[in-house]
Amino acid sequence: MTSFNPAIVFLLAGLVTPFAAANTRRYITLAAPVIGLVLLLLANHGNHGLVQIFDIQLITYRLDKLAFVWALIFHIAAFIGALYAFHLKDTTQQTAGLIYQGAAIGAVLAGDLLTLFIWWELTAIASVFLIWARKTDRAYRAGMRYLMIQIGSGVILLTGLLMHYSATGSMEFGHLGLESIATWLIFIAFGIKCAFPLLHNWLQDAYPEATVTGTVILSAFTTKLAVYALARGYAGTEILIWIGATMTAFPIFFAVIENDLRRVLSYSLNNQLGFMVVGVGIGTEMALNGTAAHAFSHILYKALLFMAMGAVLYRVKTIKASELGGLYKSMPWTTVFCIIGSLSISAFPLFSGFISKSMILTAAAVEHHTIVWLILLLASAGVMDHSGIKIPFFAFFAHDSGKRCEEAPKHMLWAMGIAAFLCIAIGVFPQMLYQILPYPVDYSPYTTTHVITQLQLLMFSALAFVFLFKSGLYPPEIKSTNLDTDWTYRVGAVAALKPINKLVGSTTDRTFGLLQGAWLTSLASLDKIVGPKAWLARGRGSTHMVALTMGLLFLSLLLFVF
Repeated sequence: MTSFNPAIVFLLAGLVTPFAAANTRRYITLAAPVIGLVLLLLANHGNHGLVQIFDIQLITYRLDKLAFVWALIFHIAAFIGALYAFHLKDTTQQTAGLIYQGAAIGAVLAGDLLTLFIWWELTAIASVFLIWARKTDRAYRAGMRYLMIQIGSGVILLTGLLMHYSATGSMEFGHLGLESIATWLIFIAFGIKCAFPLLHNWLQDAYPEATVTGTVILSAFTTKLAVYALARGYAGTEILIWIGATMTAFPIFFAVIENDLRRVLSYSLNNQLGFMVVGVGIGTEMALNGTAAHAFSHILYKALLFMAMGAVLYRVKTIKASELGGLYKSMPWTTVFCIIGSLSISAFPLFSGFISKSMILTAAAVEHHTIVWLILLLASAGVMDHSGIKIPFFAFFAHDSGKRCEEAPKHMLWAMGIAAFLCIAIGVFPQMLYQILPYPVDYSPYTTTHVITQLQLLMFSALAFVFLFKSGLYPPEIKSTNLDTDWTYRVGAVAALKPINKLVGSTTDRTFGLLQGAWLTSLASLDKIVGPKAWLARGRGSTHMVALTMGLLFLSLLLFVF
């Protein structure tokens, strides 16, 4: 049992869940992360699950210090998510959630690129059902776009790993670097899942359209898996420093003007990923420790904020800031937990964000990345504005919207309470987290300089918000649709390609007509020999031709490869 992959527990639970009674399913979703965590804690560090396929050595289960941090927090997040979703009777969400969580854990524990690819694709396929489960037209469309992008990331990863294996003869998932076209392709695949700038739109498009519980689960796994993959394969890659710095800065402006509070948190998620990517790019032991610590902290406080907003959506059926306010009267505990999450993401001293984010800032300063350090400071101030203040202020205070509702269900409060407790415990006792980081930690976050600098930053950010809000200069919360760069392909590209689509469509129809005619003529000439084949022509036409053509192309590809 010390070498049994915890990810398999989730997969088995996911396969059993559809056949269990409603109440039993709830306890299965709670039991799976507990059993998986026990197996993880009992496991010996090293390579397990060695599989030989032809000449390829697969390491399906590798546990070391770097993987342990992510695997541990993924189990904790899975349990909190299951407790938060304890009210669910939706088999689809319960099954998809378990398989998605297990796939993310399996990917973190993968020691070779092929195993990583299999888990990588499974995370995409399973997670999209958490979006579709909301059963709205917007959710369906967002889910389709999400699935296309996530599967596309997998295809690029597969291409890169095959090229890498062809060139090196190795499938090991270790440090890759930007040394070849193959490793560049793998890098791009990781970047898509990590929501790099211009590749980020799937996150803000899909997460806010997921179910109340689905968004909480989604926020914990996909992008943090990508950060882990970058830390494993591209630590010290300098381009990541500037990519990460850009990621921290640009979402601030979208988050400030966004009315949908779950979309605000999605932009904020992109901002926080930027800090982790900077840490990976710097690549020193302190920076990588900071990345691992910040990923751990971030999963907790971001889940807490998404849970708080999910509870609001669950009770009042809206998450628009322009329609909320005054909910502290009806949901006092949710308000308190939301404020704790806001203080944590703002890196307020004695909260988890402070003891992790400061490590990355210090690493940037020590390595003399002055411009990047200043960008990170600016981004930290922006986080205080849009997540530290805007989220709790407009949801629970601001003006009284007149909405009165019940407090969140008890199981949701328990889930938020556990996350809030961990946010405070890690902030007060940082050594709890530091002792499990990949490298020895020689760092103290609670120095006079660190604390005073951060308090000054937070104070002036709060004063700026108050001044802008009172003077009427702060962007008002209004019903609106904000355009992001995804407009270029969701609307702009479609409009630009319409003439081409018409031309190609008419040409394709004529081509299929000619091919179909030739096909049916040839069949007619064979009728006397092999019997009538008229059934092929009845209502099938072009569909058969497409299937036949694709089948022949696929067969040709197989013959070429082998």
